[in-house]
Amino acid sequence: MNYQRNSFLGNIPPAVLNLMIINLLFWLASQVFPSTLGIDLVKIFGLHYWFSDKFNPIQLVTYMFLHDTSSIWHLFCNMFGIWMFGRTLEQVWGAKKFLFFYFFTGIGAGIIQELTWMIDLHDITTAMNIAIAENSGEALVPFSSMFTGGNIAHATAIDVIRLKEQIFAAHVTVGASGALFGILLAFGWLFPEAKMGLLFVPFMIPARIFVAIYAAFELFFGVTGFAFDNVAHFAHLGGMLFGAGILWMWKRQGKLY
Repeated sequence: MNYQRNSFLGNIPPAVLNLMIINLLFWLASQVFPSTLGIDLVKIFGLHYWFSDKFNPIQLVTYMFLHDTSSIWHLFCNMFGIWMFGRTLEQVWGAKKFLFFYFFTGIGAGIIQELTWMIDLHDITTAMNIAIAENSGEALVPFSSMFTGGNIAHATAIDVIRLKEQIFAAHVTVGASGALFGILLAFGWLFPEAKMGLLFVPFMIPARIFVAIYAAFELFFGVTGFAFDNVAHFAHLGGMLFGAGILWMWKRQGKLY
């Protein structure tokens, strides 16, 4: 009993600890299940574009427990952030309020990601709908660089419907980053003068400035959309946005602490 109480795991509050364990178990399952059971958890529980036939509303929750399967780095970074900032919030709020905030911001991040996809795919979706209605790929000629395998102008309605399903199905996101950014915002909100450090910066800065810098970077990378960057920056901002909304409401109700 005394050993457990003084151990590393024993010092992590229960909600944060369970989130870390569940995320690790899901990551391990996503590594093992495809080869042993033929089940791809990312395809089933990752957040798909809501106009895709692979979308399921439950994915707005389940996507938070899945991470990049190519390495453990994505999982490690998110779990480290949840441990670093989430444990303090859970100690202040309690497990139930912390978990509500976690899932509220994570779902909010997913909604913002869906809206971002809708904006990004608006032009090509409109063109595909026209091509289907006209039974001709002519409307898709301006987007021909997106397609391979022949002259897109010769595509039939059936061809375009298949292309549409493939494009929509290709949009999927996973990770707890949206909820983590909500947690980061809450930490900066509740403890604005807490000192934090940035990599390669030789001095500490207040949490409120740290959060502002992080948000600015996310907005910059989200708007510029670098080709080498497949990070869901607007989902991160979505977690912050929904977090700001609920924190503002709690503050007005006197329930922030």
